[in-house]
Amino acid sequence: MSDHAAPTRRRFVLAGAVSAGLGFVPGRALAELSPTPACHDGDEATLRQTEGPFFKPRSPQRADLIEPGMRGRPVALSGTVLTRACRPLERVLVDLWHADDTGEYDNTGFRLRGHVFTDAQGRYAFRTIVPAAYEGRTRHFHIKVAASGRPVLTTQFYFPDEPKNRRDPLFRRELLLRVAEAGDGVDARFDVVLDMR
Repeated sequence: MSDHAAPTRRRFVLAGAVSAGLGFVPGRALAELSPTPACHDGDEATLRQTEGPFFKPRSPQRADLIEPGMRGRPVALSGTVLTRACRPLERVLVDLWHADDTGEYDNTGFRLRGHVFTDAQGRYAFRTIVPAAYEGRTRHFHIKVAASGRPVLTTQFYFPDEPKNRRDPLFRRELLLRVAEAGDGVDARFDVVLDMR
């Protein structure tokens, strides 16, 4: 991970606003990490992937998935949802779920599960932890993106430079996050392109 940055007062204010549930607050990831992909008219849609066995419907609407006492390295995940013509999409549901720092999923409750809606500029943001790799899988996030009247996109986001990437049969380079060190945490960005003009 690169682009080292010390925490600033602005970063703490942004993290507090997200955790307070005040909606999208653009952080350093959107401001300083390059888009994935840089959008050009006619871009290919984001690849679809399996939802896996651990998806649960009706996740809570919340941007901050970190609960009191939760272990794990913080990550600020953000991005933009776009059409293939690079038009940002407002009010798109972005549902996130992933393993904890030991590689376990919460299948009884909604720990490390939540959803948000994109803002007028198509932006979404979550505050969560870096998931662990586990048997047969590299480190990853699960995502569903649902625009009104369109098929749901289900996919996964992957971390760069992970040793298990080469051995995970589901891993795709096209789904790599852009990441940067951010104090004791990580900033991560992925821009989703839906198959619509």
